[in-house]
Amino acid sequence: MKFFMSLILIAVLAACSGKPGSEPGPGGGRGGGRGDAAVPVTIAHVIEKTVPLEVTTVGSGEPDTTVEVRAQINGQLTDVHFTEGADVTTGELLFTIDARPFEAAVKQSEAVLARDTTTAKNLEATRVRHAGLLKGGLMAQADYDATATAAAAAAAALDADRALLENAKLQLQYTKVVAPMAGRTGALLVHPGALVRANDTAPLVVINRLSPIRVTFAVPSQFLSQIRSGQARSPLVVRARPQGTAGSGSGVESTGALTFVDNAVDASTDTIRLKATFANGQRQLWPGQIVEVTLRLAEEFHAIVVPTTAIQNGQQGQFVFVVNEDKTVAVRPVKVSRTRGEDAIVTSGLQMGETVVTDGQLRLLPGSKIAAK
Repeated sequence: MKFFMSLILIAVLAACSGKPGSEPGPGGGRGGGRGDAAVPVTIAHVIEKTVPLEVTTVGSGEPDTTVEVRAQINGQLTDVHFTEGADVTTGELLFTIDARPFEAAVKQSEAVLARDTTTAKNLEATRVRHAGLLKGGLMAQADYDATATAAAAAAAALDADRALLENAKLQLQYTKVVAPMAGRTGALLVHPGALVRANDTAPLVVINRLSPIRVTFAVPSQFLSQIRSGQARSPLVVRARPQGTAGSGSGVESTGALTFVDNAVDASTDTIRLKATFANGQRQLWPGQIVEVTLRLAEEFHAIVVPTTAIQNGQQGQFVFVVNEDKTVAVRPVKVSRTRGEDAIVTSGLQMGETVVTDGQLRLLPGSKIAAK
């Protein structure tokens, strides 16, 4: 009997000898209690700063201007004066079409004009003589009227000949196809020797203007009122980076401005289509390229900010470990409105200047002493 009583006493003493603070802490680990040695942690200060309110989405590049170059006359293509994929300037010669039929048409129009000019001069001279005879009573009015009518018809025919000559010269000018704007050419769709027509549906080449360039994207319609109010004050800032290059160093972020807001919300997706314009001087963006787009809607001034690593999730919601003046910690419930990069914007629970734990929370309990690394 004494033996069993001794065993029970030993068990009770062993149970009472457990160290305080051995229960799991709010972070899910087993923290050191108030009597434990200081727990090494990393800390950061709660700061107040201006944080932009932004929306991030995916968009695609599109040329500021695109032109499909087509022939304006029928003929055989004789020369191509550029390399496909090259940059061209406004007025630069791109193609030459066989000009011989059009040169002949110009010469024919010039000959007709010369002939009709001579005829018109003779008829006008006759009209002047007949006017003198009519004035002297030596010619009947009807005969003079016939002469005047013939002279007027010859003058009108002369005007028609001049118009035909101008048209023939214009057709000759169309044998030299020039770039209507500066830009970058695409794939060459025809080659010397091919017969081109004025009504061909396929263009000879497509030119895209890359500087500036536009990026089209869509955001949820819930941001429409903020977009409109912000755009009314000044153009909203938009940043774009080729998709998949963030953090790799291979993609350069471009900064532009919002220049277009669609006039209707897409009911099927509940989004509003937007376009931003970028200078694109270094050609970081390309038509058709998928890009990550960030639209800055506004600036949130005096925002309370902590590192996102300070925010912990528990059964009662989000909380942080706040460092007291005596180097102990306390659990503080917080509300986080949003995160931006490594920053968490806190709307309640913290004040500027307080200190929070950002690493090592798994070993903490309320009242644990800490030692900042």
